[in-house]
Amino acid sequence: MDPTRIAHLKKDYVQGFPAYCGFEVTKVDDGLFETRLAVRPEHRQQDGFVHAGVIATMADHTAGYAAYTIVSGEFRILSIEFKINFFKPAVDDELICRSKVINPGRTIIVSESDVFSVSGNTEKRVSRATVTLMAAPEAKLAKGFREHRTRERF
Repeated sequence: MDPTRIAHLKKDYVQGFPAYCGFEVTKVDDGLFETRLAVRPEHRQQDGFVHAGVIATMADHTAGYAAYTIVSGEFRILSIEFKINFFKPAVDDELICRSKVINPGRTIIVSESDVFSVSGNTEKRVSRATVTLMAAPEAKLAKGFREHRTRERF
């Protein structure tokens, strides 16, 4: 994969809410994306486990970027559906998410994300998500966003 494209994907991934969460990119390849989270106290729920919403966000966002690796830069990726199974609570201080494209359609792409709770060299799978995504032309999305913002003002 082109180093310039990899750099763009790494930078693009860590914006907005994912940046606030603290997600980091660790690996990028064609149809593959891997991320990491150093778990902070605010990521945990009332029983001390990493909150399911944090895990779901990581699985969804990382799956989207796995899909983004297989389309040109003229497209953006939007999630249109996802299903996640939680196998056990995430209790450790690090999460790793490994996502891969399992159906590389032209418009509809399906990725899977496995999230692992990590302690030292030991990984425990805590969830698996199947994420359905749409490759949408960026120019079309920008136009729709501008039109929406214009309507909101009046």
